[in-house]
Amino acid sequence: MSNNFFFIGLPYAALLIFIVGSIIRYRTQPFSVSSLSSQILESRILYWGSHSFHIGIIALFIGHLVGFMFPAAVVSFTGQPIRLLILEISAFAFGLLSLFGISTLIFRRITVGKLKTVTSKMDVVVYLLIFIQVVSGLWIAYFARWGSAWFAISLAPYLKSIFLLNPNFETIAAMPLSIKIHVVSAFVFIAMVPFTRLMHFLVFPFVYITRAYQYVIWNWDRKTRRNSTKLNEGVKAKNN
Repeated sequence: MSNNFFFIGLPYAALLIFIVGSIIRYRTQPFSVSSLSSQILESRILYWGSHSFHIGIIALFIGHLVGFMFPAAVVSFTGQPIRLLILEISAFAFGLLSLFGISTLIFRRITVGKLKTVTSKMDVVVYLLIFIQVVSGLWIAYFARWGSAWFAISLAPYLKSIFLLNPNFETIAAMPLSIKIHVVSAFVFIAMVPFTRLMHFLVFPFVYITRAYQYVIWNWDRKTRRNSTKLNEGVKAKNN
C-alpha cells in the first residue's frame, strides 16, 4: 500500500496540484509570482550562493531531462566506460556545486538578521526540500554509482508510465532508500510550487533573449558630471 501511495497516488496528486494551483495563482495573484529578491538587503553572500546553486541545479535538471526524454541515446552514449566516467564525474561536480550554493543560501538566511524578517515559513520549506533533493542526489551518485546508465533503463520507464497513465512502480519499489527519497521529495517539490516563490521559474522572461538591445542615452556631459565636486548640481526640479 505504501508503494501505491508514494509512487502512484503522490505523483498524480503532485502533478494535479502543480497544474491547477499554478493556473489559479497566476490568474488571481499574478503580481505574487516573483522570486522576491533580497539582494538589496545582502548581496555578497547571495552572489556566490545563488550563482553556484543555479548553475549546478540547471545543469543537473537538463541531464535528468535528457535521460528521461532520450533514454536509448543515453544508454548508447554511456556504452563506453570513459564516456560514462566523464558524465558521472561531471554530474557529481555539479551536485557538489548545487550543495555549496544551497548551503550558502541557507547560511545567509540564518546569519543575516535583516533577512529573518522577510523569510516566511514557506521559504523554510523550500530550502529544506531543495536541500533534501541535493543531498539525496549526491547520496545516490556516490553509493549507487553509474546512475547515468541505470536511470535511463530503470527510472525513465517508470516516469514515462506515470505520464502515459499506466503507472508501473515495480522497478522503483525494489530500489535503495536513497532513490525512493529522491523521487518522493521531487514530487513533493512539484506539488509545493504553486504555494511558494518557486513559481517564478514558470514565468522566466525568455523574450529577453531575442529582444533588441536597449540604449542608455546620457543627457549631460558624463565627464563633467562625474568629476563635479558639487553636491547639488543643476537646476532644482519643479512640480507641475
